[in-house]
Amino acid sequence: QEGASGDHLYVITEGLMDCYKDIDGVQTCVKTCQRGDLFGELALLYNCPRAASVVSRETSVVWELDRETFNNIVMEAVQRKRAQCSTVLRRVPLFAEMSTSELET
Repeated sequence: QEGASGDHLYVITEGLMDCYKDIDGVQTCVKTCQRGDLFGELALLYNCPRAASVVSRETSVVWELDRETFNNIVMEAVQRKRAQCSTVLRRVPLFAEMSTSELET
C-alpha cells in the first residue's frame, strides 16, 4: 500500500502485477511488473514509506524477502566486492604496503 512502511521485498515468479500511484487524487498505473521483476526494494534500501501500491492483475506467485535477510545479502555482496577490489589494489606496487583501512578509504 502506497505510503505504508515496508519491511519486505517481493520477487515475482509468476503472473502480472500493476503498480499504482496516487497522482493528483487519481490512482494511476505507473508500471506493470512481470516474472523476474521485484518491488518493495525502495522501502528497504532507503527506509522510506512504500512508493506505490501493487495489485495482482492475475493469479500470481511472489517470493517475500524480509529486511534482515535482504540486509545480510547486501552486506555479503559488499564484503565480496571490497575483497575483490582490495586484492586488485594489492597487486599495484604503490598500494601493496598500505593497511587494509587505508585501502578501504
